[in-house]
Amino acid sequence: MNLLKKCGAEFIGAFAIVFGGCGAIAINQLSEGAITHVGIATSFGLIVMTMVYATGHISGAHFNPAVTTAFAFTRHFPKREILPYIAAQCLGASTASGIHLWSLTPILKAKHPQQILNLGVTQPMDNLFATAFIWEFLLTFFLMLVIMAVATDYRATGQAAGLAIGGTIWFEAMFAGPLCGASMNPARSLGPALAAGDWTHFPAYVFGPILGATAGAFFYEFIRCHSDPGTDAKGCC
Repeated sequence: MNLLKKCGAEFIGAFAIVFGGCGAIAINQLSEGAITHVGIATSFGLIVMTMVYATGHISGAHFNPAVTTAFAFTRHFPKREILPYIAAQCLGASTASGIHLWSLTPILKAKHPQQILNLGVTQPMDNLFATAFIWEFLLTFFLMLVIMAVATDYRATGQAAGLAIGGTIWFEAMFAGPLCGASMNPARSLGPALAAGDWTHFPAYVFGPILGATAGAFFYEFIRCHSDPGTDAKGCC
């Protein structure tokens, strides 16, 4: 039952990210640019921040198969819960994209019958797999570095976790979103790809974030100072 509650939190967190973030992309198209790129990036950052605060104390607020995998590899998460968490995250993201497809497509068809709804499918600007893979690796590396700091290090301010993680996603979506989509999350890319039937370069948005998050987690483990909590840990070991 406890695992079921955790998976419920992961489901609703991933659902909210795609519903709000990718929803902003779709509605930006419907409204002919009313939300803007800044608004889309802000939507992603704010919804992640909000859901971290809402469910972090229940499931840890992963919402992302790459984060779950990286936590497991660095022994901060039980391996037996990896598949249930990832299944919940992917189901939440896919459900949100399905709602977008069902509810927003008729609006677009009424206004612009020849257009296809932009569901937030992640694609590199130059249509090159390498661009998507390299950038998603690097973006998720830095995201996981921040997550490891606020979620696993007692010296970091835990109350600021949502702000730090949401801020990182907002910043990275701001500058890298037009280039590669700045997904950093295989589940976030899965939902729109499944609803749109567009799998172009999808593997880059799976392996890039997973490898980037794992590298970021291990790098933080390397630079972490393992000091006694009762001692002054202001400096490095």
